Amino acid sequence: MTQRTALYDHHLQAGAKIVDFAGWEMPIHYGSQVQEHNQVRTAAGMFDVSHMVVVDITGAQSQAFLRYLLANDVAKLKTSGKALYSAMLNPEGGVIDDLIVYYLNDEFYRVVVNAGTRDKDLAWLNQQSGAFDVTITIRDDLSMLAVQGPDAIKIVQSLLPESSLEAVSALGAFYAAEAGDYFVARTGYTGEDGYEIMVPNEQIGTFWDQLLAAGVAPIGLGARDTLRLEAGMNLYGSDMDDSTSPLISGMGWTISWEPADRNFIGRDAIQAEREAGVQQKLVGLVLLEKGVLRGHQKVHCAAGEGEITSGTFSPTLGKSVALARVPAGISDTCDVEIRGKRLAAQVVKPVFVRHGQSQL
Repeated sequence: MTQRTALYDHHLQAGAKIVDFAGWEMPIHYGSQVQEHNQVRTAAGMFDVSHMVVVDITGAQSQAFLRYLLANDVAKLKTSGKALYSAMLNPEGGVIDDLIVYYLNDEFYRVVVNAGTRDKDLAWLNQQSGAFDVTITIRDDLSMLAVQGPDAIKIVQSLLPESSLEAVSALGAFYAAEAGDYFVARTGYTGEDGYEIMVPNEQIGTFWDQLLAAGVAPIGLGARDTLRLEAGMNLYGSDMDDSTSPLISGMGWTISWEPADRNFIGRDAIQAEREAGVQQKLVGLVLLEKGVLRGHQKVHCAAGEGEITSGTFSPTLGKSVALARVPAGISDTCDVEIRGKRLAAQVVKPVFVRHGQSQL
């Protein structure tokens, strides 16, 4: 059975084309995916991400539980509102999901996981929490809007009550604060500045209308994907999954190896992989000839074969770009097999655009 967010009727009023995404009826675009992409790069756009799953973890052993559950270490979080990006691994070192966790206090953490992995994530959380004194609460009473772009911060702050403005305006990147009934986080999935804002379901429509009146355009899932790919941000199910470790998924930086005695799920497997020598890595590709890079196309280089995990035509750069899992020994050039032909590509760091500027 497909589900709808609290903003479904607002999407229809805005002219959205609705598609099924992970069991949710979601907007793919509102007329022009490229126009929406450029709107976020140059001004401000808003995304309904209420299909994401917000989970509150509370109790005396919340920190101990998350230190066991996640490859990154929540003990690094000391300031209320500070956020951390991490992978949740299986015992074999595969990525069950990537997520953001917000520290509120030692007995209260808020976790946001992906919509497409909801059932398995919640089952895993419940299974692993049995040995810990924690309570897991699914916050289906909250909707979430991402407001992103160079004008996003200014516009959102103009709509907040004076009593909340000081706390929100002081937020650094990857910090969150409560603003009345809102939970405002300076995080995002576009490579632009902005906020991800959790709002009670009954208030989200009013907030959407306020943003719309302030000039923030609605943005669909299509532009969300091209924006995140330009920013070099992984998509679960494409760039990593249960069968791939964070070490070969461009997520090695999210692993906290110290202290050495912290036992987290999957540690033994990825530590053995690291000690044996990691054989693959995630890189960026820029096509040097005419064509479009797509997922699952083969990559050929002197060190062996690889595969594109995500690919698209970049509206910002006017070039075709991709993320690809390739042999660790790849040089700075390769060929990509497209419709039986091998086309030349440049190998780059897997970040193409940040804050509207080319990183090539």
